[in-house]
Parts: sequence; structure tokens; C-alpha cells
Amino acid sequence: MSKNVVVIGAGPYGLSTAAHLKARGLSVRVFGSPMASWAENMPAGMLLKSPPSASMLSAPRPGFTLDDYARQSDETRLTGHDQVPVEMFVRYGRWFAEELVPEVERIRVLGVDRQADGFHLKLASGEELQATAVVVASGMDGFAHIPEPLAEFVSEGLVSHSSQHADLKAFAGREVVVVGAGQSAQESAALLHEAEAKVQLLVRAEKLVFGAGPTPGPHWQPDTPLGRSWGLYGVVHHAAAFRFLPAVTRLRLVKRVLGPFGSWWLKPRLDRVVPVRLGQHITHARRDDDGVLLTIRDVEGRTHTLATDHVLAATGYRVRLNGLDFLAPELRAGLTRTAGFPHLDAGLQSSVPGLYFTGIQAAAAFGPLMRFTCGTAFAAPRLAAAVASRLATG
Repeated sequence: MSKNVVVIGAGPYGLSTAAHLKARGLSVRVFGSPMASWAENMPAGMLLKSPPSASMLSAPRPGFTLDDYARQSDETRLTGHDQVPVEMFVRYGRWFAEELVPEVERIRVLGVDRQADGFHLKLASGEELQATAVVVASGMDGFAHIPEPLAEFVSEGLVSHSSQHADLKAFAGREVVVVGAGQSAQESAALLHEAEAKVQLLVRAEKLVFGAGPTPGPHWQPDTPLGRSWGLYGVVHHAAAFRFLPAVTRLRLVKRVLGPFGSWWLKPRLDRVVPVRLGQHITHARRDDDGVLLTIRDVEGRTHTLATDHVLAATGYRVRLNGLDFLAPELRAGLTRTAGFPHLDAGLQSSVPGLYFTGIQAAAAFGPLMRFTCGTAFAAPRLAAAVASRLATG
């Protein structure tokens, strides 16, 4: 069998990894629709949490940053702490794909199974193929988390996850309760209000947290693509060392670093604009005519009910390898895990030789950096080097 690599996913991590693999002269096939999840699972009008300099894909040579795209496409160039519209980021990612990975195949991978000399894949097109190495860069697909009391109402259309909506204007005039405290929840609530929905934000914490806005220097803490602090400096510049921390520490840091909070520019869009219910969480839900009746408990243990037309769960994602249903059950069963994450070596290879994971799925090994697109600069060249070395010696 000829030595070739398959990349599953065509978002920032998949495209970046493919570009670096190609630059090393490897035979690569990439499956997915470029930037599809960003275009289809992010609401219109959303602004990226990261600044322009950190809103990036990783290329094997200079000339492919967001600013390079803006300059070549005659779009407004963004600098400093300008906000990046999701629509612009999607256009940038698709330009990156056209320039560096034009052979992306818009075909879904239905199955990946292990065989003696690599992997066997089945595609939605009916094609079957073999690969020496497989890179899973499928992003958040299959990991959306909806709290237990709400899950049964998803199929009825009364509850949805924030990732299910590309345009929140469909909720105009309707009552919507947004559940969550982070960027997605806060921005969804702001966008719903601006779309003339009757929105409330339900937050388990006792206060809503916003990031610090830009301030003039000098600063005693270092700046990083994720923010200004010594802790973030370690997360960004020492991601390779993160996997040597105790598992419990790694999981705690992945969950707590940079979350949940909203960007500083969201504060004026919410303060005294959107009703916020602090220190409250949903304990029960039941259908109420064409809506949902929520039972809510506050921090003092008191309960009350709240009726709404729809609940939008902006409750994040939980990595679960069993959510990757394109991996054969036997293949998944052979993966060593840290909680729901795959255990990875220094080259992002899992316990199954030749099977690699990148992006959010690598966060338990390399830290919170892998939750952000700027993590492609760390992961893509490292993974490509590891695959090239394996193929050269295998």
C-alpha cells in the first residue's frame, strides 16, 4: 500500500494540518467542506473572541494571515483590538483553502476502521480507500452539550444548542431563554435582543464576567494571542509541556482557563439591555402548550417557574470520543483516554499508531490553546513533522 495521509475535517485545524503535510511532500486527501461549521453553526453577526492577530490558520510559509487575506481581497484591514466578524473569518479560511489546499473533497467520511497496515475508510460517495495515517480534525462536531433537564425537548424543537443556528433573526418576536455564562451565551443573548426577540439570560454563577478591555501601556504582564497574563504566556508558549502535568490538573485548566466569560465589548450590549437571571439553574422542564415551562432553583434553594417559547442552550461542548461515530467501535475502544479526550503523544498521535487528533480533541494533552484557532500554529507543524517521520521510517 502506498503511504498516504487522510485528514478528516476542513476547518482551521484540518486546513492548517493539510497545508503543512503537503509542504512536506506527503500524499494527502482532505475530506470536508472548508469552514462549514463556522459558516453554518455560528450566528450571523457574531464577532470572534480573539483579536485579528490571533484569528489565524497556520501556513508552512509566510503570506497567509488574516491581514494578508484582507490586503489581497481589498477588505478592511483589522488591527489591534478590532473585532473580527465571523463572516470575514469564513471568507479568510476559504481563501486559505483555495490557495494552499484546493483539492479538499466535499465528501463525508462514514467509517474509519483499523487494518494490519493502516486504516480502511468508507466515504459517502461510495468510495473505499486505505490510508497509512489518519488525522481527525473534525472540530466540535458531535460534542455539543445540552443539560439533562432540557435534552428530551431537542427533538420537539423547543430546545436547541447555540451551534444549531446560523441566523438568530428567526426568533424575532418570540420569548427565548438563553442558558449559559460564556461568550456564546452572552453574544447569543445580545444578538437575539438585537433581532427583536424577547430574551432572558439564565446564569448559574452569581455574576456575569467580562474580559478586561484594552488599556494603554506599559504593562508588567506579557501579551499573548489569548490575552495579557503570565498564565496565558505559559499556555501559549509551553503547550508542549502541558501534557506532563497530572491529568486532574490538565482537565481543570482546560475547563477554567479563559472561561466562562464574555469579551469586554459585549458588556454595553447586555447591561440594562437584556434581563439576566444570576445564580439560577434549571432543575426540571416540561412542555407547556407550544413552549417550555422551566423549574428554576436559585442559590438559596428557592424554586420558581419560568415559561418560554424556546430555550437556547449556550452550554458549550464536551469532548467524547464516542461522539465520533465515523470511527469504528473497535477503533474507539482501543483508544486510551483522559476523561473523554484521547491520550496523545508529543506528535499528537493517539494510542492507536497512525491515528492523530488535533484541535479541541487535543486540549487535554496540550492545553486550552487548542480551543482557539491560533493553536494551529503550534499543532499543525508539530503533527505534520510527526506524520512525516512515521511514514519515512514505517
